[in-house]
Amino acid sequence: MIELLKKYKSIILYIIFGGLTTVVDWSVSFTLYYLWGDAIEATPWLIHGANVIAWVAAVAFAYVTNRIWVFESRRRGFLPIIGEIVAFAGGRVLTLLLQEAIMAIFFTWLGFNEYIVKIAAAVLVVILNYFISKLLVFRKKKS
Repeated sequence: MIELLKKYKSIILYIIFGGLTTVVDWSVSFTLYYLWGDAIEATPWLIHGANVIAWVAAVAFAYVTNRIWVFESRRRGFLPIIGEIVAFAGGRVLTLLLQEAIMAIFFTWLGFNEYIVKIAAAVLVVILNYFISKLLVFRKKKS
């Protein structure tokens, strides 16, 4: 059992911190949906502003937790860490664009419920973010 946990440690931690990142994202976005309720109904594109604000909060939280606990990055020094942050945020921008496209199609154009669409998009985004982080951002250098 211990060997199995060690083997899948990054996946298990990613699920835990990915879940917490999702909580940050949804807490901010759902709070803004609620606060801007009538305005969102009158101006559906406002939902994208709420999603971007939530995204910034979630990416900041995700970077720190992924760097420290999930992928245990050992990069040190200003430039290597800045490069890591840029790569991490860049990958997240790609999945943000995907999420926004899903929101535009299913909420703005087709009129589906914003909460259901946000939740469905999150599943795809979390999976893609894991692979982007593991394979591109926090990859271990071969010795």
